Amino acid sequence: MDFIRFFGSHRTEILTLTVEHLWLVGISVAFAVGVGVPLGIVITRSPKLRAPVLGVVNMIQVIPSLALFGFLLPLPWLGERADRLAIVALTLYALLPIVRNTYTGITTIDPAVREAARGMGLTSMDMLWRVELPLATGVILAGIRVALVITIGVATIAAAIGAGGLGEFIFRGLAMVDNRVILAGAVPAGAMALAADLGLGRIEKLLRVPR
Repeated sequence: MDFIRFFGSHRTEILTLTVEHLWLVGISVAFAVGVGVPLGIVITRSPKLRAPVLGVVNMIQVIPSLALFGFLLPLPWLGERADRLAIVALTLYALLPIVRNTYTGITTIDPAVREAARGMGLTSMDMLWRVELPLATGVILAGIRVALVITIGVATIAAAIGAGGLGEFIFRGLAMVDNRVILAGAVPAGAMALAADLGLGRIEKLLRVPR
């Protein structure tokens, strides 16, 4: 009951921080998709790049979030704005599942399908847009789904560098040893992650093509 009363009396601030959180996550995942999908396509065409690219995105994923923020902080353009720093860090964290699933989705297409496409006279670019990406859409979306859920969680750490978001309530509650304040940040963030997972999961099932 205390939490419900606290939530009601601070609903405006909670809504404001939820919108900040959504903005950080949305921009970061959009950038990650814009970089990760092309990277995944490139490494299907250039096998020599596969190990270096996957190695780098794997390495980024295992760096603790606060440490990554610390590594990026000295960079002049990023260090000037906490939101820029948070977006770049969150984008880097979201890359692995997107790059990996794009690569996996394209490379696991039945070779017979490729042969049929070549027999119809499709060029490499035509095959990518008309055969490979449509067949790989479900797998790619699964990677975006994982990236989105990860980013929603990691974005709570962005409050530690002043980037806003629901993490402000969590850090404030930890400092005050007040469970109500912690839950005011944790509950909306958890609900957001659950909604994103369920929503994209349903879309993924609709778009997944039998191969």
